[in-house]
Amino acid sequence: MATRLLQHRASSGERAVILAIDDEAWLLTGTTSIRMLATEAIAQGCSLLEAALGHARGAAVDLAGAFQAGELLAPIDHDDPAHLLMTGTGLTHLGSAEGRDKMHREAMAAETQTDSMRIFLEGLAGGKPGAGEIGQQPEWFYKGDGSQLAGPHDPLEMPAYARDGGEEPELAGIYLIGPDGTPWRLGFAIANEFSDHVTERHNYLWLAHSKLRKAALGPELLLGPAPAHLEGISRIRRGDTMLWEKPFLSGEDNMSHSIANLEHHHFKYDLFRRPGDVHVHFFGTATLSFSDGIATQEGDVFEISAAPFTLPVSNPLRRTVDAGARVGIL
Repeated sequence: MATRLLQHRASSGERAVILAIDDEAWLLTGTTSIRMLATEAIAQGCSLLEAALGHARGAAVDLAGAFQAGELLAPIDHDDPAHLLMTGTGLTHLGSAEGRDKMHREAMAAETQTDSMRIFLEGLAGGKPGAGEIGQQPEWFYKGDGSQLAGPHDPLEMPAYARDGGEEPELAGIYLIGPDGTPWRLGFAIANEFSDHVTERHNYLWLAHSKLRKAALGPELLLGPAPAHLEGISRIRRGDTMLWEKPFLSGEDNMSHSIANLEHHHFKYDLFRRPGDVHVHFFGTATLSFSDGIATQEGDVFEISAAPFTLPVSNPLRRTVDAGARVGIL
């Protein structure tokens, strides 16, 4: 049974939450956001699904129709975007080091093993610790706040100064920090952790710059434990042409780290346990069109899909105009 929550916005602007169980989906009365519903669940000491089932059942929803109509939002948001943080971990998937190592080896030809490969191998050896143990810490990066979060159809914007705009098909964890500072995992979403791979390839120390980009979430929040094995398809469409298509794998069976280990090394920092904050954390990928020599251009559409999610995340690429970054002196 695949149980999902979605956020809906009608043409009138009115918001609602949708509960979907297998092929059935319906509106919930008395709540307008998944964050509101999660806040209720924490206060009541119950699961997110139990909190959702505590709301009366409203009208049935055709999810495919609502998706095509652009009525489905990202499955999490915050009224104050500064209180939604997007972060991620890299080199966490079996095979994920290959593309990164290939990118960096030219610049470090004299070394027998790049830093990327070292991090990957350390994770492979110690990223899945036993119960009660702390495993090897992963690579970590910051994506931005809620202003950088794109919905299932929103454009992914490549800044004027960017040298590339490339997809990264991933699984993302969604969290809400409770009143006592406890991080609560609400569920998982499929995601495009959009990045600038040309900038990163120039110098690995520019990784932080390459990650400060938009990121998109699919519309469904999958409740319950993370899928052990997630198999999806990542595509790039250019007009009527399928420019690139490749399967990708995620889930712990395909990862060098456990989800719990990645969560520990993110939330061990006090500043990430601020009550009321929302976190979107990307768990990494091993599949990139950039590694296959694809150069994206404005107007290309990225599409990522993976069961048990029933809907994709589909975003066009757009380049923005440089607004400048002048600093005033007082």
